[in-house]
This record gives sequence, C-alpha cells and structure tokens, in this order.
Amino acid sequence: MKKCGLKKSSLMIGMVVLLSAAFTLPAFADTIKFGHVAPPFHGQAKGVDAFAAYVKEKTNGKIDIATFPAGQLGGERSMAEQVQAGTLQIASLTTAVLQNFVPQCAILDMPFIFPDRKTAYATLDDTEVQEKIFSYFPKKGFAAIGWTENEIRDFTNNKRPVRTPEDIRGLKVRVMNSPVYLDTFKQLGASPVGIPFPETYNALQTGVIDAQENPILTTVLMKFTEVTKYVTRTQHCLTECIIVVGNDYWASLSPAEQQIFREAAKIAIETNRSVNASLHEALPKSNISIAQYAKDNGIEIIDLTPQEREAFRVAMTPVWDKYRKKIGDDIFDFMLEKIKVHQQ
Repeated sequence: MKKCGLKKSSLMIGMVVLLSAAFTLPAFADTIKFGHVAPPFHGQAKGVDAFAAYVKEKTNGKIDIATFPAGQLGGERSMAEQVQAGTLQIASLTTAVLQNFVPQCAILDMPFIFPDRKTAYATLDDTEVQEKIFSYFPKKGFAAIGWTENEIRDFTNNKRPVRTPEDIRGLKVRVMNSPVYLDTFKQLGASPVGIPFPETYNALQTGVIDAQENPILTTVLMKFTEVTKYVTRTQHCLTECIIVVGNDYWASLSPAEQQIFREAAKIAIETNRSVNASLHEALPKSNISIAQYAKDNGIEIIDLTPQEREAFRVAMTPVWDKYRKKIGDDIFDFMLEKIKVHQQ
C-alpha cells in the first residue's frame, strides 16, 4: 500500500513539474510559408529571403517565414489558388498569371508600355500606382503588398537578326501561357506556342520552335543561347510579380505586423533588383558579364534604336485596344499618365 501511495505521489509531483514548465516555456514561433518559382540564385529568390529575414527580425522571431523557391509548392496558378484557400500564406506571382484572378493587373503586361527600365521602376515605386493596382485584390481573396520581378523580357531566335516587327513574322515562338503574351506575338505575325518553360531548351534544339522570349539574364543562365544565336533587347514586357497574402492570414496580423510586412516587401524588391543587376555584370560561376559571355560565344546582341522600338510599340496598338476593353479605361489611362510623368 505504501508503495502505491509513493507512486501516486511521484506521479502527481511529476505532473505538477510538467505543467509548471509548460506555463513558463516561451511561445512557439508562427511558422508560415512563402512560395515562388524563381531559382535560389536569382534576384527574386534573394528578395524573398530578405523579406523573410526582415519579418523574423522585426517580430523578434514570432513570425518565422519558410521560403520555397523554384515552384516547390506548385505552379503559379496552383499557388494563387492555395493563397486564396488559405493553405499557403504568401506567394509572389507573375501578373501574367494573376490577371486570371484580377484582370486589372494585366495592365502591367501590356507590350512596350514601359519605354525603359528606369521609367518602369519609378512608376512601380509610385505610392499611388501601388494603391490603385493593389486595391483590386482583396475582393479576389488576396492582400497585395509589394513587388518582386523576373526582369524585362527580350527576344532570342535561331533564324535571323530581329530589328523590326516584320522580322518576327513567321517564327514559331515559345511564350508564357498567358493571353497577353499569346496575343502579342500573334499580332506580330508569329506562331506563339505556350509550352512549359522546362521544355524550352529541347524545343529550340529540335526545331519545334524557332525563338523564345525571356529576360536576357534568364536566357543566358538557362543556356538558351546555346541554341539561339540572335538576341534582341526588345524589352517588350516587364515580368513583374506581386507579393500576395491570403486575406484571412492578413486579417490575423496586427496593424504593426502588417506594416512590417509592407516594409519587408520594399526590401524584397530593392534586393531583387540589386542582385539581378549584379548578375548582369558577373554571371554565376563564370564571373563574367553578359556582354563578355556573348562575345566569347559568338552571340549577336542587338539593341533597338528609339525609332525601331517605337515601330514595335505602334504595332501593339490592337493588343492595347483589346485589353483596354477588358480591364477598363480607368486603370489604363491612369497607368499611361503615370508612365508619362515618370519618363525622363
């Protein structure tokens, strides 16, 4: 009997100790997921990592963000749906995909709408521009809080130098499977093909396609220049991504935490742009510039004159007219005016 009493006493003491410890343990960090499709070395991935680090620091570890690059959590459309459903807290997704949920953000994909990179950045950093574009998102299940990017897109092919819209006519071109991109190259007289990105190299090598359009940095890093020798810096579209947070998770954050997330988004895009710019001057592993790489590998890089670029912009008039009807005069005219203000 005494042994039984001792066991019960020991058990009670143990439970008291465990309960006391439980009440004195620090709260566990709130670990959430942030998904995107950029490879780990890319500026976009570095920007997302900087976002996560800033939030963790400013919340004293309360909010710990695990980042998932290279589409580990699925394709962009899948991640958008996950954010809407609340199974993924944050993602950075291209406007080419997000326009399927929020049509108004297609304004950023209009071909040749930005005259140059500097103007594009100044326009996107404009507070009024962000407020206007981001205002369309909450009704679709997203809180839009900032940008990342994959850069401005260029054109490569294995047939001929491209300086005019007519030079693209008849080429089979791999494009993102996005209505704006498909319409853009149809208008130029090409045969656009929305094949998956990972299949692009083989498609070029085997002649399934003649050309592809991606930022020149992506083109070099993915070795597309091994099978396409003509590069034209068309800079026809800025592949901008919007950082979206699920509405429910966003509402669970305090106003101070929401402000920290917005600050983190600014750090993300600054880091993103800075890293991408540095990669142009020092490619991974080789540590040479893109210009030197092209020279060493017999790749012709063509820079359009202002007159040649204007010819492409004029050729896009039917595409602009089509999407103006879809997304509305309000956002279209607003963006054109803002671009004009920031153009130097």
